[in-house]
Amino acid sequence: RATGQTGILITGHGVPLDAVVADFMAGAVEYLTPDNDEDHWDMIEGQGSLFHVSYSGVTMALVHGGQPDALILCHEPTRTHMRGLPTFTPPSLEQLRDTALPLAQVGNPACKVVGISVNTQHMSEDEAVAYLKETEERMGLPTVDP
Repeated sequence: RATGQTGILITGHGVPLDAVVADFMAGAVEYLTPDNDEDHWDMIEGQGSLFHVSYSGVTMALVHGGQPDALILCHEPTRTHMRGLPTFTPPSLEQLRDTALPLAQVGNPACKVVGISVNTQHMSEDEAVAYLKETEERMGLPTVDP
């Protein structure tokens, strides 16, 4: 996929939602992510953010169409503003959790937040380890930089 393209990744198959008419994005995601066996997980991934005004509609289609059982919050702590929007500050992890979870629960009331993925590429090793530990303790969720 091209940089900046928001899409869906399901078990190794990428589908660019940019090519789907907006009225049908959530339905396309739902069609591609049917319920599965208890011991099987499909991973839905998008590069957008509910807090980025340029991509939030596509991200919402992923969340509502995918009707996830679990959310993993993603964060880059060194980012001072949303990419391409210098006056938009990224949300805190608490804001992200408190916004994303109720929206996901519209499609699946049983959805829960199960972990945090942090991009620490712009931090030293010591800073990254300390940040991951502090975040895990503060949020009460497994926190890693994959």
